[in-house]
Amino acid sequence: MARFLKWLGIGSVAVALLLVLAISLTIGWRPFFGPKARPLTDRTFVRTPERMARGKYLFSGCEGCHSPHDWTQHDAPVPSGMHGAGQILPFSEGVPGRVVAPNLTPDLETGAGAWTDDMLARAIREGIGQDGRALFPMMPYPHLRFLSDEDVASLVVYIRSLPPVRNTVPKTEIVFPVIYLIRSVPEPITAPVPPPDLSTPLKRGDFLINVSGCSDCHTPQRHGEPIKGLEYAGGFILAGPWGRVASANLTPDPSGIPYYDEALFLQAMRTGYVQARKLNQIMPWWDLRNLSDDDLKAMFVYLRTLKPVHHRVDNAEAPSQCKICGSNHGTGNQN
Repeated sequence: MARFLKWLGIGSVAVALLLVLAISLTIGWRPFFGPKARPLTDRTFVRTPERMARGKYLFSGCEGCHSPHDWTQHDAPVPSGMHGAGQILPFSEGVPGRVVAPNLTPDLETGAGAWTDDMLARAIREGIGQDGRALFPMMPYPHLRFLSDEDVASLVVYIRSLPPVRNTVPKTEIVFPVIYLIRSVPEPITAPVPPPDLSTPLKRGDFLINVSGCSDCHTPQRHGEPIKGLEYAGGFILAGPWGRVASANLTPDPSGIPYYDEALFLQAMRTGYVQARKLNQIMPWWDLRNLSDDDLKAMFVYLRTLKPVHHRVDNAEAPSQCKICGSNHGTGNQN
């Protein structure tokens, strides 16, 4: 019996060590201990006309999620008086639970009126909610962390200026085990973030495409992770009140958009049309149309440098199984 207990003890220790090693090498310990988060500060951002203007420009990219939309119309307009008022994101596939973009207006009861400037800044770039939880990374804070300190200050200043809207939205509810796994995503920002290098159109486009999170929708996923080698190759399914569509292949491969020139790209981003073909309204051209010509042209310059990836995606065709990305999308069976 003594020998049995001895070996049982050794076996238990070995199993425990293997478990510790497995967790350390895979998901890590954040799902158990909570997300990394820096302490909040009492900093406030001075309101200036320059920050208001810059913040308004940046906030157009936030409206897609943080404002409700009329998805029956091509430009998916925001109902009058509901800018920044939050919504339950209306995706019907691929979301592990209920994801809610909160009411950002300064309404004290239903919005962000009681949040401090640093709460907003930390949420935007570091993915920590005002209550300390990890935000679901559909909020693109892994990309927004590259916003400069001045840009995040401008964004907060503009958010503070929104007219208060009384609009109660529920809390985000993510299913197990994803609710714990996302705790590994937030990363504190503890050093100043300078303005990006925008000295050339390519560098400017690289920054804008990244901070806009274009890869999140235009890269197919498997088990919630982008498929390596298919960056920007399309096929990610977006299903909701706008229908069920797959994102486009943005690479210059013949199966992508090699026929785009600068003029056609600007037309698509400004009007939602590629010549006579209408883009689905889930593609946020209605936000991107607010960008300057210089910014849109720089984004196109960057897209032209992407590695060509063969992946045919055509929403005009009936969905079929794609052996490349594993999803069901138009022309999937031709890959």
